[in-house]
Formats: sequence, structure tokens, C-alpha cells
Amino acid sequence: MKIVFMGTPAAAVASLERLVADGHDVVAVYTQPDRPAGRGQQLKMSPVKEAAIRHGLEVRQPERIKTDDEIEAFRSLKADCAVVVAYGRILPQAMLDAFPHGAINLHFSLLPKYRGAAPVNWAIANGETTTGVTTMKMDAGLDTGDILLQQALEISDRETASQLLERSAVIGSELLSKTLSDIDNIVPKKQNDDEASYAPILRKTDGLINWNGDAADIERKIRGFKPFPGSFTMFRGKRLVVHDAFVSNIESSIDLAGTVIEANKAGVWVRCGTSSVLKITELQAEGKKRQSAAEFANGARVTAGEVFGS
Repeated sequence: MKIVFMGTPAAAVASLERLVADGHDVVAVYTQPDRPAGRGQQLKMSPVKEAAIRHGLEVRQPERIKTDDEIEAFRSLKADCAVVVAYGRILPQAMLDAFPHGAINLHFSLLPKYRGAAPVNWAIANGETTTGVTTMKMDAGLDTGDILLQQALEISDRETASQLLERSAVIGSELLSKTLSDIDNIVPKKQNDDEASYAPILRKTDGLINWNGDAADIERKIRGFKPFPGSFTMFRGKRLVVHDAFVSNIESSIDLAGTVIEANKAGVWVRCGTSSVLKITELQAEGKKRQSAAEFANGARVTAGEVFGS
């Protein structure tokens, strides 16, 4: 099949690699323009661009895709379909209609649940035990197109968003392969909008820990918000990133959420909402390297009664 691939992050690479391995003719790869990154702010290629170059594929990186010239250039590729995996741009209707099989999207959730930009993150943060991957025929809405194929997968108890996304990318690439191989026989299924939920784009402020929340809720968000935006609090007037934590089986009678109950060689225990307790095991103080909570507590001389979030 003649395909235009559109994707940007590492999670899209497995799908591009699978298309090549399956013998499809990938006539062009669309990805986001190179962006400044790192301390030196040097231009950095997207993971998809790096993969495309390895395979000798044509790469296109338009700043804007809704211009007449870009739409015509897209049409001129005369592909059978476009395959879209986390491209990062909303496609105009003219692009969705450009090819015989339209545009097929791989989405990292069991649609109609978790439509939007960050389905893996919010599935973990919201305490889901099952998620999945979906291929769909794209339309003008936000992940509202007809479903082609789906596959469910379980979320492990301690799985982070990074780990789950990596698994989803591989499983999704297999589902995409099946979809394309049987595209003429699959009967698209309308989504039930009444069952829809949303996974909005993550912002830095989402990572601010609300210590009034239950410890289990906070622990899920710590895992769900990796690597971005991360989970953080304030301590002694400086930002403190919490990298890893567990829900403790003890309860606290202390009234103020965010209060340090104990800090020792095993970690730092913090009182959360509903009298629950979170045991922090790994964190990173502002301007410092990532370290165990025990090392931090010892070096900073953290004492019971101090308050996180103040």
C-alpha cells in the first residue's frame, strides 16, 4: 500500500518501523519541524524524523499544513491513505479526504474513552486498570472518527506513563499492521459519544501536588505524569520534584495535609487527605540531582512537623 506517514514523538516510531517492515511504500513522512532543545538550544530532530532518515524516506516538516500549497503538495503524493500517529497537528478536511482510504489514526486508548492529547497519562492518573489502543478513520472531530480495530491491555500496579506508552506503541503498531492488511474488509464502527471521556493536554501546573488529595490519588499522578510535567511540591521556598512514592499502610492523626510525619533512612512519610500517608522514596531538590528521599532527608535535615507545599 502507498502510504503517507504523519507522526512526531518516540511513541510513533514503532508504527513507522512496522509499515516499512510490512513492505508498504511510505512515500513521505510528515513530522514537526526541528525545535531548539537542551541547554544549548540546538535544533533537535523528532524521533520520527530520525527513523525516517535511517530508512531513506522523504521527510516533510511544514510549519503550517492548512495552506493551499501544502494541501496540494499532500494530494500530489497520490497515496492510498495517510497514517497518523501523534503527529501533533489537526489535519484540515481536505487532507482527510485526499486519499481513497482517507486518514487512519492510531490512538492510545480504547475510544471513545480518553479522547485527546494525553490518554496514557490520564488513564494512569485516574486509576484505570485497563486501557488499550484503537485504529480509527479520522474525521474533523477530536478523536471522534469511526473505530476500525481495538485491543485492550492491562495497566500494571506500578507502571508509569512512560512505560505504558512504550508498551502501547508496540502493541499499537501491530494493530495498525492488522488494520492496513485487512482495510477492505473491516466494517467501521461509530463511537458512542455518551461514553466519551477526555484526556486534555498536560500543562506544567498539572504536576503541582495537592496534599489534600488521597495518597493513592497522588501516587497515581506521580506515575501518570512521567516524564512530563512531573510531580512537584514546594519545600522551604524551593521546588521539590517527587519521582517515586508508595501509599503507606499507616494513617495519620495530624490535621494539616503535607505535614512530614517521619523522615529517616527508609524515606519520607507525608500526611495526605483522608488521613492517608504517602511514603516518598525518590525526589529531586531544585538545582540538585535526583536522589533517594533518605539521602535528601539526611542532607537537608528534614524533621517531622515540617510542611510540604508551603
